[in-house]
Amino acid sequence: MHPSVHASAHPDKPAYIMAYSGETVTYGELEARSNQGAHLFRSLGLRAGDAIALFIENHPRYYEILWAAQRSGLRFTCLSSKLSAGEAEYIVKDCEAKVFVASKALAEMALTVAPLIPGVVLLMVGGEAGPYRSFETARAAFPTTPIADESAGGAMLYSSGTTGRPKGVRRAAPVDPAIDAPNALATLGQALYGWTPDSVYLSPAPLYHAAPLGWSMAVQAMGGTVIMMERFDAEDALRFIERYKVTTAQWVPTHFVRMLKLPEEVRGRYDMSSLKAVFHAAAPCPVPVKEQMIAWWGPIVHEYYAGTEGNGFCIINSTEWLAHKGSVGRGLTAQVRICDEEGEPLPPRAEGLVFFEGGGQFEYHGDPAKTAESRNKHGWTTLGDVGWLDEEGYLYLTDRKSFMIISGGVNIYPQEVENLLIGHPKVADAAVVGAPDEEMGEKVVAVIQPLDWADAGEDLRNELMAYARQHLSHVKAPRVIDFMAELPRHATGKLYKRLIRDAYWGKEGARIG
Repeated sequence: MHPSVHASAHPDKPAYIMAYSGETVTYGELEARSNQGAHLFRSLGLRAGDAIALFIENHPRYYEILWAAQRSGLRFTCLSSKLSAGEAEYIVKDCEAKVFVASKALAEMALTVAPLIPGVVLLMVGGEAGPYRSFETARAAFPTTPIADESAGGAMLYSSGTTGRPKGVRRAAPVDPAIDAPNALATLGQALYGWTPDSVYLSPAPLYHAAPLGWSMAVQAMGGTVIMMERFDAEDALRFIERYKVTTAQWVPTHFVRMLKLPEEVRGRYDMSSLKAVFHAAAPCPVPVKEQMIAWWGPIVHEYYAGTEGNGFCIINSTEWLAHKGSVGRGLTAQVRICDEEGEPLPPRAEGLVFFEGGGQFEYHGDPAKTAESRNKHGWTTLGDVGWLDEEGYLYLTDRKSFMIISGGVNIYPQEVENLLIGHPKVADAAVVGAPDEEMGEKVVAVIQPLDWADAGEDLRNELMAYARQHLSHVKAPRVIDFMAELPRHATGKLYKRLIRDAYWGKEGARIG
């Protein structure tokens, strides 16, 4: 499964369409341009196993570069377009990139990064700036036929850094180096979500994140069409589902929340009947939000739990979820284990660290200590999440271990409090963190993004305090409620909670208010 196969059979079929502009790139065009890109990379001295880094928003040339790297045997690292210069410098150097491809739209930051990464070849899509030369112009000089030494490359992505400095994830090398070897995610898409070569996949999230990147390339590997949103807007997502007759899509809970906050008459304006199966992941989904999505779209809402590390994969469909509300599913590719602090398995309904036994192997690039920390004495691997299993083997996540609040000796997991607060009609988003407290050690603080900023104030604070105390035990209810115009949330739905928590502990780089 590879776009080159579909380019031969159906050269005029759209490989992807830019949702807003309507720009369409066919499989024939993707094949020609990715071949030219592969020749360009070889001309720059890159060989199989070398690395490139991409600093691009959702752009029409993105897939052309990705498939050029894939068929050249290269490691490609996609950087968030929201990074600071120092963060970008760290990742480019850490992944050992020999080529850095930026976007004209991100030229201001790209120009700041350029002198920090000497010796790296600088290219730019959509134009030129400073030392960056045009990727498109450089590519155009090369033939559209394949390079002589094709082999399969792949992504080496970095964790989003919600709890600290990002870590580069290196998975085990593919068993089959052929560029058209079976694609694991495409196989899952077929088995779990009914994907076919006629599938139309809406990608509403930034392509630099592991899930949109992996799933959308899997759609192209099997010959479907990707509709790539240049940016996310709740109503526009519904409009594009209707316009492009989307059959499948991957979401994060934040997308669901924003679509559900639309007025009912707006949500009812668009035809969702083309949807066959949708799925969500990346962050915990509050139970009321999931209930409303299933009621709206029907029992086509699936969920999975996994990480960039690829060490395990849990799945659950709507029918199962309605019988096990709050679960993220049962293990598919590895056995889920809940362990205590000594790494010993715990019985059902006992809370502990979530481990995968027998899953995919990975390491954190250049960091053997962090790699070792992700294993227990049995060799099982963890992503750092806390949860429990029921008697049927369904996994329920509590929170990340690093986010746990200890107040008066009681362990409090912020996710439970956040799930409650985000269900309030005046709340657009919520983050709960621990702040220092002389008596209790830590106290529970809720930082709220109001649906309407005009509501931010004492009345809403008192209303939310009462709401929390009505539904939570006293120890879990927030002692402090602050307001923020927009929470620092990753576009994939993950919250940069570290930035909020650090503000209360007086750490550099934190943000609040």
